[in-house]
Amino acid sequence: MNIINYHQIAERLDEAAFNAKATEQISNYRQLNIEEAYAVQAILIARRYIRGEKLTGLKLGFTSKAKMEQMGVHDMIWGRLTDGMLYKSGDELPKHRFIHPRAEPEIAFLFKKEVDKILHEEDMVSYLEGVAVAIEIIDSRYENFKFSLEDVIADNCSSSGYVIGQWHTPTTPIRDIGINLSVNGTVEQEGNSNAILGNPIESLTAISRLALEHGERIMPGHVVLAGAATSAIFIQKGQHIEAQAEGLGSVNLNVV
Repeated sequence: MNIINYHQIAERLDEAAFNAKATEQISNYRQLNIEEAYAVQAILIARRYIRGEKLTGLKLGFTSKAKMEQMGVHDMIWGRLTDGMLYKSGDELPKHRFIHPRAEPEIAFLFKKEVDKILHEEDMVSYLEGVAVAIEIIDSRYENFKFSLEDVIADNCSSSGYVIGQWHTPTTPIRDIGINLSVNGTVEQEGNSNAILGNPIESLTAISRLALEHGERIMPGHVVLAGAATSAIFIQKGQHIEAQAEGLGSVNLNVV
């Protein structure tokens, strides 16, 4: 009889992240369903809260229809962000704190009002303080960056770090804008914001719905990362990583 419980799984994942050492996929030793995976995620993040970290927002995953089809799901997944994951533009990103980190360019939303309903485009001005270009650092805690759907949800959707550029007004265009990710001045990934659900504004609707469904509150000052606009790239020491988005400027990190 398998008696490995949610707290034991969360402890394994937390220690893997804390020590930057990969761990075995959960699905190799314990089968979880999606609801159980989110329960593990909640315990995992609670361990960060106990250490003094604060919730700063949420992130969406699988915002590409192709990725949803690949993983055999019909909805996005989501994870939590904390102040322990936050970097400032131009900061040094210590690679030794991660296992096999990747970077991806995103659109970020900053909220000025608690989310109390499912939001739509017409709600942007009343609920949002701003929009910005961002870089998310994802770093699966699993060996070889391999995982099932339930594995990645339990692992807080690989959330590891994020950096946000200058905030712009909520009316700044974010639909159908060019976004790229460069390494040491060379563009490595180039895409369009519409890779995020066909229109990044749709992610606002999605995250508000998912947060309400799961009882998670999006509060004033919270940030939401809308999802990747291009494929992620592995990052290495000595790299200058920069994301640029048309009309939103740029944001960067230096990997050390």
